[in-house]
Amino acid sequence: MKYKIYIIEDDLWYSKKLRHQLLLNPDHEVKVFSEPDLLFKNLSDNPDLICMDFMLPQMSGHDLLDKILENNPKQDIIVVSAQENIKTAIELMKKGVRDYVVKDENSKQQIWKSLENIKERKRLNEEISYLKEELKSKYDFSEKIIGNSKRIKQIFEILPKTLSSNINVFISGETGTGKELIAKSIHFNSIYNKGKFIPINVSSIPDQLLESELFGYEKGAFTGADNTKKGKIELAHKGTLFLDEISEMSMAMQVKLLRVLQEREITRVGGLDPIPVDFRLISATNKDLNEQVKLDKFREDFYFRLIGFPIHLPPLRERDNDILTLAKFFAEEFSKANQKKTPGLSVKATEKLLDHPYPGNVRELKSVIELACVLCEDTLIRDKDINFPKNNVDLSLHDELTLKEFEIKIIKHHLRLNNNSVSRTSDILGIGKTKIYDLIKNNQIKIE
Repeated sequence: MKYKIYIIEDDLWYSKKLRHQLLLNPDHEVKVFSEPDLLFKNLSDNPDLICMDFMLPQMSGHDLLDKILENNPKQDIIVVSAQENIKTAIELMKKGVRDYVVKDENSKQQIWKSLENIKERKRLNEEISYLKEELKSKYDFSEKIIGNSKRIKQIFEILPKTLSSNINVFISGETGTGKELIAKSIHFNSIYNKGKFIPINVSSIPDQLLESELFGYEKGAFTGADNTKKGKIELAHKGTLFLDEISEMSMAMQVKLLRVLQEREITRVGGLDPIPVDFRLISATNKDLNEQVKLDKFREDFYFRLIGFPIHLPPLRERDNDILTLAKFFAEEFSKANQKKTPGLSVKATEKLLDHPYPGNVRELKSVIELACVLCEDTLIRDKDINFPKNNVDLSLHDELTLKEFEIKIIKHHLRLNNNSVSRTSDILGIGKTKIYDLIKNNQIKIE
């Protein structure tokens, strides 16, 4: 599309030279008007830029500018004047004029330079607007939290109430129900969206490292602390801190974080000076924290600080026909990303999807549908294309693995089932957490 430029100028020779120079760019379309009335008749065509002479005989420069802005309030305008008047230039800039150019031997080059600056600013503004809209659509409640069931509509109704305050939000639900997606949706639509969204999985970080990860540390605080480092809480200033698997936090760390929530300040490890922090805390877990409090595995005072605004996400098996709605959405999304035609679902495939309990919830359904899209033929997903993951680890002897490799395979399986929770995997298998962390540290197990 051509970049449309209007020139309003009574000096015929100057306007011809200026038009000639502007047309050196083949993407420009330039029209010249010698009288204001002719310009006004064409303003409805929405030019990208108006280059106006400030000393026209038919109308004062101020009146001409006011009438242009009355018709097109966001119009980009460059004023050209035979007189250099700083006071006038400042007044015009305040009204919205992009540049004030004195008509001399260098004016055409100055106009060209101003034009390029205006185009670049417009490009950046459009890019920013696009990114804002992309973020909004990416985390819009009704667009990315897919479903029409009564349970999920209840979630839609309460989410907007979390947006205009700093109340802590507590999200509970089984693994794979979309707790982080809800947290991101709240952040990007809330008053804290100008800050960062800082996620951290408590269960994936050893207790001895969690403090420095959350609070940061000063240079020389411990061996290896070669530089000062900001912690996750400090990075979340004016934004949102999302603590997933909060139930795995040690009692000692709960006390320290409780103090942060009360005092709204932190002190880095090895530091002396308190640092004020302002952030929204969103925490999540798939455990019953109230039950953990009764079992003396979680501090009651910390629990009541976290619980602020509770949101419970229902498991997929309790969301009626959302299974099919989500299945179609995932099929469309996968097919679009891979430039393929979206497949449909056969009757038997539909029945098979509806009969499954989905222990892995939405995350499991997405994996099943993506695999089905790859396996299906004739753009129709049949029941044979629906393959649910086995709940038991495959220890087939034909793999010819060593005892150590079998052990790693079992640990990886339970980490995957428990959303990479080292603490729960340690409890289930009856092995020390240090052993699991060592395997992760040595890249024998990769956390995805």
